[in-house]
Amino acid sequence: MTQAGDTPEGQVSDAVKGNWVDHYAPAWARPYFRLSRLDRPIGTWLLLLPCWWGLLLAMLWDGRASWHDLWIFVGCGIGAVLMRGAGCTWNDITDRHIDGSVARTRSRPIPSGAVTTKQAVAWMVAQSLVAFAILLTFNPLAIALGVLSLLPVCVYPFAKRFTWWPQVFLGLAFNWGAILAWAAHSGTLSWPPFVLYVGGIAWTLFYDTIYACQDKEDDALIGVKSTARLFGDGTARWLRRFLVATIALVTLATIGATIDHGNPLALVVALIGPWVMGWHLLWQLRTFDPDDNDRLLMLFRSNRDAGLLPLPFFACALLL
Repeated sequence: MTQAGDTPEGQVSDAVKGNWVDHYAPAWARPYFRLSRLDRPIGTWLLLLPCWWGLLLAMLWDGRASWHDLWIFVGCGIGAVLMRGAGCTWNDITDRHIDGSVARTRSRPIPSGAVTTKQAVAWMVAQSLVAFAILLTFNPLAIALGVLSLLPVCVYPFAKRFTWWPQVFLGLAFNWGAILAWAAHSGTLSWPPFVLYVGGIAWTLFYDTIYACQDKEDDALIGVKSTARLFGDGTARWLRRFLVATIALVTLATIGATIDHGNPLALVVALIGPWVMGWHLLWQLRTFDPDDNDRLLMLFRSNRDAGLLPLPFFACALLL
């Protein structure tokens, strides 16, 4: 048993303190759960929230809701856990030689020796198959989009080797759910989910540049590229641009999904969502310190709350 105040065996350095994986999961399962980042749930939220944005805006677009939408809501949640887990496992497999050279990542299961590469591959496949089974409960368009999403997921881990903008590739993968969930509800696609998708990519550039600031020194030593290294002293200025792009695009998608119904109250209520999200991102920008790793991690994790803020306003607009 781990005594109070002790570090649990095998704990990853940037795991949430007191997380359930390190303290309550069976010992044999902990390395696999750590591969899936179940001890660091923020990434699952960041993958899931664009799905819920897309679903609610699709419901606003056509003005209807059904019990199947509840399953889409739940299915996206389960799928986000599984696909984030599979994606992170793939990332750790491809980065196994790099992670051992970075202070923040050398404690991960593969470089630390807690899991072999073959075991990690098997775990990745298992998660992917369960996620695919959930995807098969959606309509054909959503299934096709789900399969297509594997392309940016597979490419992302290599992006930091050939571009200063790997966060773009992360955004392409992490926000795909905005389009998929819209299609799962409506069976068709229109322009608002694509605008929402690009807005989500801008948001990813915002929060993952903050995250990447933690690794600037190590990344420079091993030659890994990132927007944090590219922007240097101009990082805050670029974050401001990403903030404006995020809110402008999410606002435009919200208008597009709502305006044709001739209900100005619903439109106003829905637009409060991206507005309050913008205020949260502005707070992050004002407290941003590229040299304070504890603050950087706190700000990065706070994007769960930023992404949740539009949801109650979208839901309320649907009821009007």
